[in-house]
Amino acid sequence: MFREGWLDKALRSVKKLIPKSVFDFFAPIYHATLAYTGALIYGFPSGFPWRLAPPFFKRAGAMKVIGVTGTKGKSTVIYLTSKILEANGDGVAAIGSLGYKIKDKEWPNTLKMTMPGRFKLQKFLRQAKNAGCKYVVLEVTSEGIKQKRHLGVKFDCAVFTNLHKEHIESHGSFENYYKAKQELFKKISNIHVINADDPRVDLFGNFSAKHKIFYGLEKGDLVADKIQPTEKGTSFELYGTHFDTHLAGEFNIMNCLAALAVGAMYKIDLPTMKPVLESVKFIPGRMEFIQREPFGVVIDYAHTPESLEAVYKTLKSLRITDYGLRIKKDSNNSQFEMRNKLICVLGAAGGGRDRWKRPEFGRIAAEYCDEIILTNEDPYEEDPEKIIEDIFSGISSSQKFKNSEVFKVMDRRKAIETALMSAGGGGVVIITGKGSETSMAVAGGKKLPWSDKDIVRELLQLSK
Repeated sequence: MFREGWLDKALRSVKKLIPKSVFDFFAPIYHATLAYTGALIYGFPSGFPWRLAPPFFKRAGAMKVIGVTGTKGKSTVIYLTSKILEANGDGVAAIGSLGYKIKDKEWPNTLKMTMPGRFKLQKFLRQAKNAGCKYVVLEVTSEGIKQKRHLGVKFDCAVFTNLHKEHIESHGSFENYYKAKQELFKKISNIHVINADDPRVDLFGNFSAKHKIFYGLEKGDLVADKIQPTEKGTSFELYGTHFDTHLAGEFNIMNCLAALAVGAMYKIDLPTMKPVLESVKFIPGRMEFIQREPFGVVIDYAHTPESLEAVYKTLKSLRITDYGLRIKKDSNNSQFEMRNKLICVLGAAGGGRDRWKRPEFGRIAAEYCDEIILTNEDPYEEDPEKIIEDIFSGISSSQKFKNSEVFKVMDRRKAIETALMSAGGGGVVIITGKGSETSMAVAGGKKLPWSDKDIVRELLQLSK
């Protein structure tokens, strides 16, 4: 029986013996060879990835693999898309930072790697195939494409969510970053689903495909109308169909539209998709409310400046009465709308990951948050205190610095506890960076068990 773990260890040992300059030169060939080898070992479970495929791989009923790429929203789009495809009565498998899923079987992603390596990916596809899945929805990352993990996979559909500056240290430049993502669209000729509102839509919208659909809030084939925040989330209309979702923020409407567009491409009608989206109470670790009363507690994976600002902006705009708290009255006994007191628990990943983001995180937190508690996140080999100082430099340079109270609490558990105690009188605590992750990456390549959600529930004495 083939064991990919043994081969991975052997390859890592061999790589250590090769000079870095030599390996970097041959890296594309190395990664591509491994990708196709993995597909061959597991019998090309998604189908033969070339047009001149043997008849065996062209048979009807082959799995349709949907690749979702972009800077933000990938996991949410995958989650919603999977629900929609399942509601149509089809077997669905999915991979992303939220975890793994094959039909009713689900398990967490503990790899700290959104897109698994070549052999693990092909093994998963084989398991999905054997389980009778019709669809596989994959989170396709720029790093995964850079390492050719997508080769050997026959994709049927590519989804573009949005594009922002990210992973610059890894790719060397923003151009290299988006060119990596473009490879997915170059590879797929059947269905393209594209965010029409993104300023860089032409980087992905101009590739040829048999079927192409654009979505957005401003333009596209699917355009949401009459968007309204509600007490439970957000409502909108699409082609006269009213959607009343539990998901807050316009960014989540965009995620809904992406999932609806995929469903439409696979002939699923709006009446079938409507109750699916309306039944989703939350996305694990994505704007997930752990508590609403007497004060709100939210965890979110936000790890880019754009996603952090979107989360803060959404929470700050909500009326405090959305959480069961009283509206205050002025001296004339007239009611007025009271905005949320926003308390953030904020950190940033170490390991050389996009250091430029850290001051930006601080600047954005100072813009929106009343109290800022800086803490440890995933330091890897870096000094956690240095990471916090990088974030603080952005806070101190903000014009709104004096409007925020700032605390540095290295122990993440104590930081969360401090935030919860501070919010006792009302407001919202927002804990970002880890979302639904179940481990913390520290020095020595170790991963410590960790869950923001479990810590919050334990401190608030909530049942799971």
